[in-house]
Amino acid sequence: MATIGDVARAAGVSLSTVSYVISGKRPISQPTRERVERAIRELAFHPHAGAQALASARSNVIALMVPFRPGINVAIIMEFVAGVVTAARAFDHDVLLLTQEDIQEIDRVAARSLADAVIVMDVESEDPRLPSLRALDRPAVLIGVPEDTSGLACVDLDFAAAGRLATRTLIDAGHRRVALIGASRERFERRANYAVRMRDGVVEQAARSGLEVHVLPCEPTYAGGVDAVDQLLAEDPGVTGLVVHNEAALAGVVDALDRAGRPVPAGMSVVAINAANIAEGLRHPVDSITVPGHDIGGIAVQMAMARLQQDSPGETRLVAPTLTPHGSVAPPR
Repeated sequence: MATIGDVARAAGVSLSTVSYVISGKRPISQPTRERVERAIRELAFHPHAGAQALASARSNVIALMVPFRPGINVAIIMEFVAGVVTAARAFDHDVLLLTQEDIQEIDRVAARSLADAVIVMDVESEDPRLPSLRALDRPAVLIGVPEDTSGLACVDLDFAAAGRLATRTLIDAGHRRVALIGASRERFERRANYAVRMRDGVVEQAARSGLEVHVLPCEPTYAGGVDAVDQLLAEDPGVTGLVVHNEAALAGVVDALDRAGRPVPAGMSVVAINAANIAEGLRHPVDSITVPGHDIGGIAVQMAMARLQQDSPGETRLVAPTLTPHGSVAPPR
């Protein structure tokens, strides 16, 4: 017996498109509708009446897959969660938190019609959840940008542009020896998209000026920041400009520079990429590019609601970075 998935594959469309052709809930272009209807006839597919009734019902719930794992900065994650919850309420939707980040969770939500849409955080460059998300019969939005975005809706800070902006700020101030203290080694090995894109942006901008960048992974702790500075100054003491993309380690970085006789900004210029208000609360406030988690969470909800109203193609929205100066960049000695 043919399934709706068989029809979608035969017609070359998504499961949701087949569902919309059958239910008439959304306008579908005539050529696409004809392909789906032809596949239905050729496969002798008969929609189950009960399933159609369930599919037409709205739960008024958005499922949010949240990465609660060791090493995750919960305060940062909760900014995104708060943005999702606030925007969802504006659309009269509640939020269901899913903390098991695996394909089975996605399938369970879809099979039980627990949510009208799914928002997924902590996206890897080659995320194993992507095939299931593409096959969902309801909208899915990624907070993060994988390597292959085809058929997906994605939103995030433009981390590559943020890396370029931070590095360009240091280079424009006269620095020719620049380093990046980035995400943890585990994050790079998992190819967490934000960590990889940040590193690539820093390296790209430096290369445009004929410079090389010393890249150090860093554990997301105060001690990790101290260790990263100690390692950097031992391996490359000539560095005068530093990009820090590790909120949890930032205070350790600043304090370790003080103890090493390289205070900010006289001994080391620093630009950080972090959540709001972190850079301002340090002993030496640092120039910062804020990751607008609350805003990004809200945009993800808006994208999900738009896809509920219309079967739109995948799209990627990148929020442009802005730098807030706090006096932590100065010409090198």
